[in-house]
Amino acid sequence: MQKILDKISDILGEAFDKSGYGAEYGKASVSNRPDLCDFQCNGAMAAAKAFKKAPIQIANEVLENLKENAAFESIEAVMPGFINIKISGDFLAEYMTGMKNSEKFGVEAPKKVMSIIIDYGGANVAKPLHVGHLRPAVIGESIKRICKYAGHNVVGDAHLGDWGLQMGEVIEELRLRKPDLPYFDPDFKGEYPTEPPFTISDLEEIYPAASARMKADEDFAVKCHEATVRYQKRERGYKELGEHIINVSKADLKRNYDDLDVHFELWKGESDADPYVKDMVEEMVKSGLAYESRGALVVDIREEGDKKEYPPCIIRKSDGAAIYETTDLATLVQREKDYKPDMVVYVVDKRQELHFIQVFRTAKKAGIVPQDTDLRFIGNGTVNGKDNKPFKTRDGGTLRLQALIRMVNDAVYDRIMENREEDPEDAAKTAKIVGLAALKYGDLSNQATKDYIFDTDRFTSFEGNTGPYILYTIVRIKSILNKYRETYGTDGNFDKIKAPVGNAEKNLMLKISGFRDMLDIAFRDTAPHVVCRFVYELADAFNGFYHDTKILSEEDKEKREGWIALLELTKGILECGIDLLGFSAPERM
Repeated sequence: MQKILDKISDILGEAFDKSGYGAEYGKASVSNRPDLCDFQCNGAMAAAKAFKKAPIQIANEVLENLKENAAFESIEAVMPGFINIKISGDFLAEYMTGMKNSEKFGVEAPKKVMSIIIDYGGANVAKPLHVGHLRPAVIGESIKRICKYAGHNVVGDAHLGDWGLQMGEVIEELRLRKPDLPYFDPDFKGEYPTEPPFTISDLEEIYPAASARMKADEDFAVKCHEATVRYQKRERGYKELGEHIINVSKADLKRNYDDLDVHFELWKGESDADPYVKDMVEEMVKSGLAYESRGALVVDIREEGDKKEYPPCIIRKSDGAAIYETTDLATLVQREKDYKPDMVVYVVDKRQELHFIQVFRTAKKAGIVPQDTDLRFIGNGTVNGKDNKPFKTRDGGTLRLQALIRMVNDAVYDRIMENREEDPEDAAKTAKIVGLAALKYGDLSNQATKDYIFDTDRFTSFEGNTGPYILYTIVRIKSILNKYRETYGTDGNFDKIKAPVGNAEKNLMLKISGFRDMLDIAFRDTAPHVVCRFVYELADAFNGFYHDTKILSEEDKEKREGWIALLELTKGILECGIDLLGFSAPERM
């Protein structure tokens, strides 16, 4: 199904062509003055330069070929040569009916189905999720859903941090606490226990204790670094203990991500890339791309046209240890082997930008990925408190993600219980659904790269540009449809949407008609905030229509059924929109 702008552009293009100017000048756009018109075309301005005529003259000539076109309620040329268009109600209703009766509301399969990997999450094993993990998780999940809905093959990878210094820290702290464990006995030849010697609660206490000890004890710090290298070299005992750390952490992380309705197809870690490191590094050395500098192996990433100096990419430290650049490059080797992706999207803290410039340039210089592979870095901003500093607990510590979720759920629960009698158990279930919407929408409605202030009161409000407002609108539509079934004894599901009879109704249809254009932009720019803006404006348009129209009491059966069909379409589009954002609506609020 064609996008509405393409349909209008085709009509305009034919008129430009008949007038002798070429169909390419007939491109339509949504009006930036909706008080004057629905759509506009500025093609006469461009044609004026090519044909050396006054743009208003060209616009008037084109209009001569559009006077009788049923798609337009009115069309006029205004100085200095703009073409202003008001679309006809019948044309709009026909388009709405086509959307309602089409799979995915008329979204067509892409000409080329791409293989896309979204790298998001990025949690470190042995550490609990904190507020800083919120943005990459919810942004990445939404981008994944947008790409899938656009028709592409998409894989989300948690890409766990399981190869860094924290592994050595935990191992050495365990050695101090439980020196008799067989993993630390160099003479042990038997099978290591299948059950880990710690729980997730133990790990959450062990890591910060080890981290604090390392800062205070230089000898302990040296041992942590040595243990990390021995773990990375897969030495017996270290390897098995590391696997316990990963498995216990992974089980807990899955539970935490489930609470956010964030799900990964792959739970790969940096350690999974290790088998590819040796050959990758040797090939870079052999080709002359990598060279030694101060004992480390580096790759020069400078390119012609650079306006600033970029440091070389270190692919192996002087002590032989792998670092993030090494494992990220080896992960691309692995992904190329397994998926041959057309696009790899990394959703990571924006402060990692230099790292990814180095990795992307090295990957293409080394031929790890083809030159046309779209390697994309979505650098997210921070979640700040009302003091505009990174969100902390009251005592200045790092706020755990579970605590943040609980804070939002409690605030929603309190709002639900205000001035009404509600079963506490039902209210708690609803609060969990609405709280997730408040949390995710509050984050995603901001452009990914920007910092934002986390305001629980604003995010949980049932009014304004918030997740609960969107959900309340969907629940309102559900309520109307349920009452319709009770009153008229039919399930609705009417196929045909009628021409609008008022401005509020037409405004709602126009907003719905932009769904496909919105999806294209959100996919092109990997931008969930575009979806947020659309669903908010659509919810607002519906509420304007709702307050302007007596839907259930309308006596004209045909008109009433047309409105019900429009409500069904609106509900479907809104539910699709919030699913792209990663949350759902309750049955009642």
